[in-house]
Amino acid sequence: MSMADFNTQVINEFRESGGRVGGMFESMPLLLLHHLGARSGTERVTPLAYLEDNGRYAVFASKGGAPEHPAWYHNLKAHPETRIEVGGQTLEVTAHEADPDERDRIYAEQASRSPQFAEYQAQTTRRIPVMLLTPRD
Repeated sequence: MSMADFNTQVINEFRESGGRVGGMFESMPLLLLHHLGARSGTERVTPLAYLEDNGRYAVFASKGGAPEHPAWYHNLKAHPETRIEVGGQTLEVTAHEADPDERDRIYAEQASRSPQFAEYQAQTTRRIPVMLLTPRD
């Protein structure tokens, strides 16, 4: 199964169950990130693990510990005004990258809750960015 097919399955299950997904994501909070291609302008939807942080949603550009950042990270840098689906609701958000101290605090908390995030950081020499999605009124 391709990654696109896998993501489509996760997205469909998320929407059918009001934001809950089984399998490998069963105990992990997930959101659906809508983002526009940095160059193409094409809208995409990506399921991501998140951590709530002071009313914001922190997402992690881990790409499974790959040497490069995921496409959605570059897309958010180019188009920070976007939306997310979380639980049964859709929220308009603004994305920005966490500063180094905030990043370290949030990433450490995520790694303690989901140890695979510590493994992702250990697999790569890049510092995995944390993007903060702040709901707009």
